[in-house]
Amino acid sequence: MDRQIKNILEIALSILLLLCLLKMPYGYFQLVRFIGMIVFIILAYFEKDKTNKILMVVWICSALLINPFIKIALGRFIWNIVDVIWAILLIGTLLLERNKN
Repeated sequence: MDRQIKNILEIALSILLLLCLLKMPYGYFQLVRFIGMIVFIILAYFEKDKTNKILMVVWICSALLINPFIKIALGRFIWNIVDVIWAILLIGTLLLERNKN
């Protein structure tokens, strides 16, 4: 059950992040920041019991970077690159875990 929830969260966040590449109202980006922070924290929680803690650290750092409370101004172009990297990372970890099992 936990794996299904994790998979759904990774796919949903990937879609939200890729939609940030389109011209969207500012409120959408705020919503993605809030949802992204929560999802990255949940993903870090799922990684806490694993022996390799690299993904847990990546998800925590991602949650800190995307948080809506203390905004980090990177400019739209850089944020688009970060969004694509996150989407690739989320889908990549999903596929790697699926291939393991």
